[in-house]
Amino acid sequence: MRSFPLLGILYFNASMIMKHFPPSELIINSDGSIFHLHLKPEQLADNVILVGDPDRVALVATYFDTQECSVSSREFNTITGTYKGKRISVISTGIGTDNIDIVMNELDALSNIDLDTRTEKIEFRQLTIIRIGTSGGMQPEIPLGSFLISEKSIGFDGMLNFYAGRDTVSDLEFEEAMKKHLNWNKQLAAPYVVDADKELVNRIGDDDMLRGVTISANGFYGPQGRVLRINLADMQINNKIESFVYGKYKITNYEMEGSAIAGLSKLMGHKAMTVCCIIANRRVEAAITDYKPYIENLVKTVLDRI
Repeated sequence: MRSFPLLGILYFNASMIMKHFPPSELIINSDGSIFHLHLKPEQLADNVILVGDPDRVALVATYFDTQECSVSSREFNTITGTYKGKRISVISTGIGTDNIDIVMNELDALSNIDLDTRTEKIEFRQLTIIRIGTSGGMQPEIPLGSFLISEKSIGFDGMLNFYAGRDTVSDLEFEEAMKKHLNWNKQLAAPYVVDADKELVNRIGDDDMLRGVTISANGFYGPQGRVLRINLADMQINNKIESFVYGKYKITNYEMEGSAIAGLSKLMGHKAMTVCCIIANRRVEAAITDYKPYIENLVKTVLDRI
């Protein structure tokens, strides 16, 4: 049956309407790979581990029993292999939710868009995505070297606000209570709060992991309350964050990527969560400089439970 173009984006075929993605919106490299990640659909596993540091990809992959591909492009390194019979891709994202916007959209496109026809696939492919990162604690009782799962992720970056359905995946009551407590600066992006996938949290988490609420900041210094030569717009921001309580929840830590992973995964229909090793505690001004052994332990634990 013939297909009829509608506004250059939608195609009608029988009784089904399918999205069509033009080259300006979905850039595909000449070798058939997705633009930034340089991956082809067959190179991506259903289980995905995201790390910030490109060098950490090789660390994770040292535990693989087999490796089938290794692809590098800019800060995005990928190795796909198997671990105890499970096919896994480990991918570096670099720093920041802006990079997560790229990674999540391209992972979803690899899974759910036919790159040859540039149309959405009929059968949905769900990914399981776990970010392994490092983080700074925001409560004095959180031990250095502990592993903390983000049950809720707070985005100070504003990235999710560009997407339709943002409110449907966010904890709006938590947001309002937090903005009121922090006396939120209207010049800043509106924060969003998204829950991690509960089944995944329970599967990866155990008595050896803490659970908390994590802020993803859009910078390392001022946006996380660090003061060097320039004062902050709100010099008391971290004191306010530490004292905020909503039901059973306190804000436990800062990092820079988890909120966008949680939010975009919810919108796209994937399962996702973030777990970080606490390498600094902002409230007691302490830090671990040699944290590689802790990260190795966390990586092995996640691989065993994914």
